[in-house]
Amino acid sequence: MLEQSIRDRLGRTELLLGAFLQLGSAVAAEIAARSGLDWALIDLEHGSGTEADLVPQLHALGIIGTPAMVRVESLSRLRIGRALDLGAHGIMVPQLNDLDAAQEFIRFLRYPPKGVRGVALSARGAGYGAASHADIGRLGESVIAIVQIETEKGLSNASQIASVEGVDVLFVGPSDLSHGLGIPGNFEHKTYLKALQTIADAAQSHGKALGVHIPGTSEFERYYSLGFRFISVGSDASAVAASIRDALRQARRAHPGK
Repeated sequence: MLEQSIRDRLGRTELLLGAFLQLGSAVAAEIAARSGLDWALIDLEHGSGTEADLVPQLHALGIIGTPAMVRVESLSRLRIGRALDLGAHGIMVPQLNDLDAAQEFIRFLRYPPKGVRGVALSARGAGYGAASHADIGRLGESVIAIVQIETEKGLSNASQIASVEGVDVLFVGPSDLSHGLGIPGNFEHKTYLKALQTIADAAQSHGKALGVHIPGTSEFERYYSLGFRFISVGSDASAVAASIRDALRQARRAHPGK
C-alpha cells in the first residue's frame, strides 16, 4: 500500500520530495511523476482542475506508483469523502485552525465507528469492490492526514493540532502564514522565523512530520535544518512558466533586438 509505505518513510524521518499539481492535467501529472517524485499533490484549492479531473490524474500517478495526495478546498466531509472514494492516498486541508477542526478532520477520514466517512465498497478507493467490510477499518486508518498551519490562529494552536491522533503532517503555507502574521511575503522577518520554530517544536514534540511548499531550492536548507522532511519543491504550473521564461531570456540574450 502506497499510503503505508509513505507513512513508514515519514516515521523514519526520510526526506520526501514532492510537487503540487495545479494544471488539472493528467499528462502533466504523469510527466511530474516520471521525474522521480516521492509524492504529488493534486490541488483543488488553488489549481485549475476540478473534482472531475481527479481520476485521470490519479490514474497518471498510479502508472508510476507515486502516492497521490489531494488538497480539498475546505474542511468538508463530502469533499474529503469524494477524494478518498476516487482513490486519494492522502488528504490536505488548508487553514486548519484549532483542536476541534483537527479532530473533525480525522473523523472525516475514518469509517464508523471511529469516524463518519461513508462506506462505499464499490468505489475506486475500495478497489471497486475488492475490499470487504473487514478491510474497511484498515483502509480508513491508512490515509495520510496533512493539516496546513497558515493562519495566526492555527499557529497559536499548533501544539494542540499536532497532539491529535491520526494527524501525520503539519504543513506550512508560507504565503498565507506570512500574510496572516502581517508580514506578507517577508520570509526573513523574525516573526515568520519564530512561527516556523513554533510549528517545528509542536510537530516534533508530538512525533509528527513537518511539511512545506517552497518555490525552489534557495529556501531548502532553512526548512531542512528545522526538521522539515515532507517538502514540495514547486508545481507543474510554475515549472512550465519558469521554463518558458528561461527559454525566452536565453533566446533574446543571444539575439538582442530580434
